[in-house]
Amino acid sequence: MCAKGAETLVLNTAARAPRSLPDGNGPQDHIVKEAFHRIGVEVSIITQPPERGLINADEGRIDGDCWRVAGHSEQYPNLVMVPEPVDVATIKAFTRDPALAVATWADLKPYNVAYLNGWKILDASVHGTRSLLRVKSIDALFALLDKERIDVALVDPLMGWAALQRLRLKGIRALEPPLTRQDMYIYLHKRHAGLVPKLDAALREMKRDGTIKRLTQDGLPQAAPIEAGQ
Repeated sequence: MCAKGAETLVLNTAARAPRSLPDGNGPQDHIVKEAFHRIGVEVSIITQPPERGLINADEGRIDGDCWRVAGHSEQYPNLVMVPEPVDVATIKAFTRDPALAVATWADLKPYNVAYLNGWKILDASVHGTRSLLRVKSIDALFALLDKERIDVALVDPLMGWAALQRLRLKGIRALEPPLTRQDMYIYLHKRHAGLVPKLDAALREMKRDGTIKRLTQDGLPQAAPIEAGQ
């Protein structure tokens, strides 16, 4: 789609507020843009549905995808993962039921569960539940939970708390412990494979010099100190 130095590369992100924002000023947006800036490449971050974003990146309609777990290159062979992670994401179970307790994936089996379509770590981990829905947006996810059409919503807690505040929903809590913590990565279409070692080096440098930590802490809500400390 784009040649290095000629155009702006377009990457989709599976992250949502507060990690990634529509105006491009979320902490993950800044981390990705800074990494590309350090290798002399401009990048634009867009928000497509997670599954669609991976398909479009694999088919070359866009230049890549970011904020993804490892292993996508097996299903999407045209995507090359940058080895250095850009973030660590957590998945927690949100519920309205004050008696509900979930500590492992197996604990989800008695319940009606939902999560965002295209979140592959959940596709691989959630099996045998009473019912399972994959929805298009976080707002739709929490609408189901608020209306008690599901028992459990699975999502990154920072994104979950942001949605609850935005939708002004009460009585919903995130369960401890987290079900998983996963490193998150940038993927590029194979036509940009030459950028991968350069981006890897840039991200490592950003980790060493404190840029990733600073951008993460500066960009995340102060109301969520535990999550922001990831």
